[in-house]
Amino acid sequence: MDLKELYQEIILDHGKNPRNKKKCDGFNKEAEGYNPLCGDKVHVFLKLDDNKKVSDVSFEGEGCAISMASASIMTEIVKGKDFDIAKKIISEFLTMIREGSKITINNVSKNENVTMMSLSGVKKFPMRVKCATLAWHTFISAAEGKKETVNTEKID
Repeated sequence: MDLKELYQEIILDHGKNPRNKKKCDGFNKEAEGYNPLCGDKVHVFLKLDDNKKVSDVSFEGEGCAISMASASIMTEIVKGKDFDIAKKIISEFLTMIREGSKITINNVSKNENVTMMSLSGVKKFPMRVKCATLAWHTFISAAEGKKETVNTEKID
């Protein structure tokens, strides 16, 4: 199996069997996101503990396979991480999607890196970039306590 096939397999798996697609218990932060071009809607639920660790994160929503797979991947990657580390991971992910760069942060496992990189091909399809980044932007909005719905047409 080549890398492209592996990436496709990861995206299909997360799209068909999304992880953490529920309202997590005891969440203390939440935000909604919307991609009007594709119709994707996501609601991120976040539980930050007293030490600013992401003790739980989940999502509910509907959308295209890329959007739902990306939301699932995001929850798996940031869960259990310190919030500052989660923000760095998200920043690198967003840069990777926009610019096609590799993930270089040391705070993810090789498997997590491969899982995030599975979405790197989205850069070739500009209309899908917003699908892939919606949940990640919505996580940041939830963590920052913003009340306004994240709208992909209002972010870079």
